[in-house]
Amino acid sequence: MCGIVGYVGFRRAADLVVEGLRRLEYRGYDSAGLAVLDDEGRIDVRKAAGRLARLESLVRDQVPEASIGIGHTRWATHGAPTDGNAHPHLGGCGTGHSSVVHESLAIVHNGVIENYRGLKTRLEAEGYVFRSETDSEVIAHLVDSCLKQALETGSRVTDEPADSPWVVAVREAIAQLRGTYGLLVLFAGRPDLLVAARLGSPLVVGVGDGEHFIASDASPLAGHADRIVYLADHEVAVITPDTLRVIHRDSGRVEHSVLPLELSAADVGMGGYSHFMLKEIHEQPETIRAAMRGRLSRDDATAVFGGLNLTPAQLQHVNRIVLTGCGTSWHAALVGEYLIEEFARLPVEVEYASELRYRNPPIDEGTLLFAITQSGETADTLAALREVKRKGHPTLAICNVVGSTIANEADGGIYLHAGPEIGVASTKAFTSQCVVLALLALYFGRLRHMSYEKGLEFIAALERLPGLVTEALEADTAIRTIAEKYRNASTFLYLGRQYNFPVALEGALKLKEISYIHAEGYPAAEMKHGPIALVDQLTPSVFLIPQGAVYDKVILNLEEIKARKGPVIAIASPGDERVRELADDVIEVPDAPDFLQPIVEAIPLQLLAYHIAVLRGCDVDKPRNLAKSVTVE
Repeated sequence: MCGIVGYVGFRRAADLVVEGLRRLEYRGYDSAGLAVLDDEGRIDVRKAAGRLARLESLVRDQVPEASIGIGHTRWATHGAPTDGNAHPHLGGCGTGHSSVVHESLAIVHNGVIENYRGLKTRLEAEGYVFRSETDSEVIAHLVDSCLKQALETGSRVTDEPADSPWVVAVREAIAQLRGTYGLLVLFAGRPDLLVAARLGSPLVVGVGDGEHFIASDASPLAGHADRIVYLADHEVAVITPDTLRVIHRDSGRVEHSVLPLELSAADVGMGGYSHFMLKEIHEQPETIRAAMRGRLSRDDATAVFGGLNLTPAQLQHVNRIVLTGCGTSWHAALVGEYLIEEFARLPVEVEYASELRYRNPPIDEGTLLFAITQSGETADTLAALREVKRKGHPTLAICNVVGSTIANEADGGIYLHAGPEIGVASTKAFTSQCVVLALLALYFGRLRHMSYEKGLEFIAALERLPGLVTEALEADTAIRTIAEKYRNASTFLYLGRQYNFPVALEGALKLKEISYIHAEGYPAAEMKHGPIALVDQLTPSVFLIPQGAVYDKVILNLEEIKARKGPVIAIASPGDERVRELADDVIEVPDAPDFLQPIVEAIPLQLLAYHIAVLRGCDVDKPRNLAKSVTVE
């Protein structure tokens, strides 16, 4: 939920760390801080509650010209967003009150330490004074305690990094932690050394010439490094300007793979748009193409996947699919349920990952789990995947981030190839997830009963999809006008049926996330079983009512709302005069087959939420209380 950046090399570290934190601010933005070494090797810490701009104002004032530093942007879990609770945290027994403090080390940490209370009690008995409410400060003092022991017992600097007292201290400290961590440690008097460790919270190392970058995802590395190393769980990285050694916490040195970083500075910039969210909404024609690229075979009238790691013969024996995810990914899973059951005739169950991890549902032989996640780090989804995998069932991931924990731990999977999604409210990842699930419906359908001709028809419809989304984006200006009209509403209803029901849920979620307006999504026919009590002249209902199999049924539901004076915004097919006569406002979207309507109709709902939020003065990319990657339970 937080962002980590580190640098060691030959350039001014403070500038690079702050730039990296700016790119990671979407991961957490209630406080930020950095630590560098001064000319005498002492740790200089600057940190501030609030947005990154507050830290930037502190950094402009006489920060040492150090070439090593660490930084952090926080989303609070333990302790309120205050200067004292901001990272970095210092290890040692100094006062910690001045801007330049004489401590042995500084740490930045992502994750949650579950046993921090017991560790804190023990460390207080050793004489350590805690100055924050966080669980993370325990790590700083614990590493300091282990460092003192390592120095006293004769650990010495050698050519083998695993033997140095600083690395020994980190390894011994993390062996005592229960929970999750992405950890980066800066030591006083060591201007050439950073030590990083990972368990359940991502860390990557960017490899340069005479310099290394460390971050909790790849975005701060773009434009600075063209090679990247993904750390795995239980690995410790020993990083100097010229060397990178990766050590397993328990078993010593491991060989690490250095991969190309396929990310440019332009990929993590706003590209002239007012917000990342708006940019990502408008990127969807291309991200949908990317999700399909190389995955459609007209020769076989099916989809092609390279990373499932299961043979067609094995997949033919699948008799049930479980789709799991959280938030927007759960809504995409609901779309997938409709798709796979209709076209492959396979039973599908959709589970909230946060519930599945604690349930003990009967899972029969022949069940296949797909974990759906943008970040690949969502704690609940990861736990659900591990639980199903522990029971011996095959697990696959639908994920957007290469090298993420879920991508690595699943037996196989499918990448979205949507590029970085920086806006906290997911947009392009949702439509890409729906596209991948449509491809899976085609794939399983062709494995089972779907004819060659039906497969070709399915492919032809998919190939038209980017153009349909481009057309849907042309309603942007009209949607802004409608947003002006309803910006002050306090409650919205979102209503749709069949394939459009999950999109109603997703539209309501988008509005809640970024505008802070209460909104509920329902199957349109369920509206009269309770939610219709909310309808009045001040409560708009957003109806998803394109031409299709249940069009006449949804018209009846719309008329029930109008009979009670409720204002209606309709997402409808072009030229639908019947809807125009009934609705107060109409947003036209191009006609699409029923099974692709969720992808096309998501576009106007995203734009409506965006424009209402902007008109209300909300911070669209960084909505309150939310962070992009939810790595805590």
